[in-house]
Amino acid sequence: MASFWTKTSANLSVLSVFFLLLICLPPGGGQKKKENLLSEKVDQMMEWSSRRSVVRMNGDKFRRFVKAPPRNYSVIVMFTALQPQRQCSVCRQANEEYQVLANSWRYSSAFSNKLFFTVVDYDEGADVFQQLNMNSAPTFMHFPAKGKPKRADTFDLQRIGFASEQLAKWIADRTDVQIRVFRPPNYSGTIALALLVSLVGGLLYLRRNNLEFIYNKTGWAMAALCVVFAMTSGQMWNHIRGPPYAHKNPQNGQVSYIHGSSQAQFVAESHIILLLNAAITMGMVLLNEAATSKGDVGKRRNSVTHFVAAGCQASDRRVVKEPENLKHRQIFKQNYINSVSVSRK
Repeated sequence: MASFWTKTSANLSVLSVFFLLLICLPPGGGQKKKENLLSEKVDQMMEWSSRRSVVRMNGDKFRRFVKAPPRNYSVIVMFTALQPQRQCSVCRQANEEYQVLANSWRYSSAFSNKLFFTVVDYDEGADVFQQLNMNSAPTFMHFPAKGKPKRADTFDLQRIGFASEQLAKWIADRTDVQIRVFRPPNYSGTIALALLVSLVGGLLYLRRNNLEFIYNKTGWAMAALCVVFAMTSGQMWNHIRGPPYAHKNPQNGQVSYIHGSSQAQFVAESHIILLLNAAITMGMVLLNEAATSKGDVGKRRNSVTHFVAAGCQASDRRVVKEPENLKHRQIFKQNYINSVSVSRK
């Protein structure tokens, strides 16, 4: 009986000590650890950002600082392939715009620890590409401070382009962080304009005794056509949106010069459209010359037929991206066939 009471008192003593320890321990030990971990991650990201505006990451850093909680900051990640052996010219162009945007944020007065810019290169983080099922580069993604990325957190590069201003608008929409883009001064345009003015001024000085060429209608017409070709081919859209020159499929290596959507285009596509528009215009000029020139009627008729056929081919390729123009194209072809048959009769 005495041994029973001895064991019971011993157990009570152990329980008392246990409860005293529970009372003495500070509450929220797990929460404190979580806050310390978050503070370490934020401090580390701030240190990296102070060295470089765009933080380079491999697979381990990406999983720890971008994917794993806790995290109270948003991260913009550019997935790219910048190594020379990858031959990704679009990646280099997009990286330049991305650097401009990151520098604008880093050196702005609104800079804070709520947003960071990072980059994952395929040769340094191939496992990240596999984890995200990503098979193309460059790609821009936003990883929010809370929750998983949504569909809108992936930047629509093919439709919008990768200009810094467009990226800044997308970031403002996803994070409510306004970034004013500051581009480094580029004097190439000023130098080119100065050279052009000097060239024109020198030409006028040399021909100061004979300025009849200023009243040359053909010269002014050619200059006006050059401006029209540049505008109708989408050069201004390219200047605003900054699309890539072409797209290379990373799976089969096939290069696409024509964009698949009617709402976007590549720079190469603008050059193609410019040449087609020039061909159509030249065809119309030659058609007019052939119809009004003096000569054999049969030769003139054949010339007109050939020029109309060339115009049809150029127009056919010009509207190939616009499905709604197929009906008009068929009507145009039928009218051409009818006109040729009538002229032959």
